[in-house]
Amino acid sequence: MAQIKSWPPAWLTNVPDAIDSRGHEVGAFIESFVRLTKDSIAGNVNDPLHLRDWQRELLRQSFALRPDGTFKHRTIYWSMARKNGKSALSAGVGLWALFMHDEGGETYSCAATKDQARITFNDARKLVEGDPELASMCKVYRDAIELPSTGSIWRVLASDSYSAEGLNASCVIFDEIHALQDRSMWDVMQLSMASRKQPLMIATTTAGQRTDSTGHNSTAFQLYEYSQKVSRGEIDDPSFFAAIWEAPIEADHRVKESWQAGNPGFGDLNSESDFQAMVMRTPESEFRTKRCNQWVNSAEAWLPTGAWAKLQVEKDEPQPDDEYVLGFDGSWSNDSTAIVGVRLPRTDDDKPYLFLVAIWERQPTDDASWRVPTQEVEDTIIRFCQDHVVREVAFDPPRWSRTMDVLDELGIPVTKFHTNQASRMVPACQEFFDAVTEGRLTHDGDPVLARHLDNAVIKSDRFGRRITKESGNSPRKIDAAVAAVVAHSRAIGRLDVTEQPTPSILIL
Repeated sequence: MAQIKSWPPAWLTNVPDAIDSRGHEVGAFIESFVRLTKDSIAGNVNDPLHLRDWQRELLRQSFALRPDGTFKHRTIYWSMARKNGKSALSAGVGLWALFMHDEGGETYSCAATKDQARITFNDARKLVEGDPELASMCKVYRDAIELPSTGSIWRVLASDSYSAEGLNASCVIFDEIHALQDRSMWDVMQLSMASRKQPLMIATTTAGQRTDSTGHNSTAFQLYEYSQKVSRGEIDDPSFFAAIWEAPIEADHRVKESWQAGNPGFGDLNSESDFQAMVMRTPESEFRTKRCNQWVNSAEAWLPTGAWAKLQVEKDEPQPDDEYVLGFDGSWSNDSTAIVGVRLPRTDDDKPYLFLVAIWERQPTDDASWRVPTQEVEDTIIRFCQDHVVREVAFDPPRWSRTMDVLDELGIPVTKFHTNQASRMVPACQEFFDAVTEGRLTHDGDPVLARHLDNAVIKSDRFGRRITKESGNSPRKIDAAVAAVVAHSRAIGRLDVTEQPTPSILIL
């Protein structure tokens, strides 16, 4: 394939040039019937939409075919920064699905809110109403377009006002899925396509906050991580296609060349002065998500974006002489309990290595009776201490005094670390922050630990700066982050200790 400007994107499930595709048909339909509905860098209102080379290639790969002529991909994930033509392209695809896909087809525009779901649909409705040929074939309503000759219809749905009753979707266009509060609507719409021979689920989005209202990775971020694994060949899923443009995390997002990597259409900025003016008036988290298509932890995240990810190293086999410190942060209900380990440096050139030992976390499907299994927590710590040389288990003691007594009686070296005391947490958080930003630790890349670190925000008062949840009732958990701070603090405090390590215990 000849080199195309803005191609390939950062993450791509590549499709060979030789494979058949209906992408050219979709593109021809769009250029024949889709016109610009507002003035933009692509042209003036009512001008025909002329696809760019990268858009043609995107359609070719997205609508690739199997040998039997059905679509190769059933889930299609497009992600890029704002102002790169997602809405116009989605409107064109939706119209193509209405007119050219299955007879009796059901196309749905979906989003977190009805106003968002209407954006793509309203563009398409204007196109139909403004084209005499299309208008003569359709019945147009506020939230639906019907094609009587084939029995096909295009409707608007939203996660805050939809019903699963009677849906038999053939094409679903999910807009800005980063805003979904949970994945219930996504799952319902996927199930609604089960009886279709060649259904299409097309998700378009910019990046956003990694977690949703449940405190777990959002639907969009789950798809983002899945896209990476498929692109790297870690998962073989021929029915899934993703094309994601994003500015490199390690790059300076305030440099235009870095920003352009997330903008295949190079957005709405033509000059360096325009770019710098936009940077100055846009909050960093919003600039990263909307302009660079980078995922962020929260609006007031503790760790700099990408700093933790850069410290991941490959897991290696434990050595008999390895020594460990464990950090523990726990609760009983409606929260989570985590144990994080730190392997002390093996040599003078080595760094502390962090990893998640275990976590117990209430899931969205759990009811109000859920409780942390105390005995399982105790057994996990005991087994780890049987199998490893543990210098210390640092506990946040509230509600866990009995467990501390049990472990102490077994000879496990238990110490108290009061995470609600600013005098302990302020320096511990600063030590951890400095170690991360200066590259003085490593970790195993555990996604749950990463999520909890992402969820942590900074509390600043007269006592200093320390991590906390974004609000007292927030579902975004940080217990593994707290445990990591505790374990790291105790570990670096023991690096100069010359006492003999505690031997592995024997439990009778």
